Amino acid sequence: MNSTTVPDVRTSIKLNEQATYDPNRLLDALIEKLDLKNDAALAYLLEVGPPVLSYIRHRRFPVGAMLLIRMHEVSDLSIRELRALMGDHREKFCRSNKQARPEKNGPGKFPMIENMESGEL
Repeated sequence: MNSTTVPDVRTSIKLNEQATYDPNRLLDALIEKLDLKNDAALAYLLEVGPPVLSYIRHRRFPVGAMLLIRMHEVSDLSIRELRALMGDHREKFCRSNKQARPEKNGPGKFPMIENMESGEL
């Protein structure tokens, strides 16, 4: 029997994102802009350990928000420019409503606050 499989749209989107995502381009651009010699000098300036940049170059770690903010502070490049350098061309970068809002426990109550008020914490 001849079976055909339809490619999953989510998979093809992820593959397209991976094709344009290149953290090396971002790190190389920062080294050039800041007139640094290597990743170790950039790591020192960003206040991270050199292995962090190595893991980013080898795509073991993503470029996180805090590191992106630190890159902005030391380079004076906008966050949008930094994201474009690494191939992230999305208009907005935000979480979904489900991720951004904590679950309420009852009408207008948040579990942590309720536990603090009752002395359970």
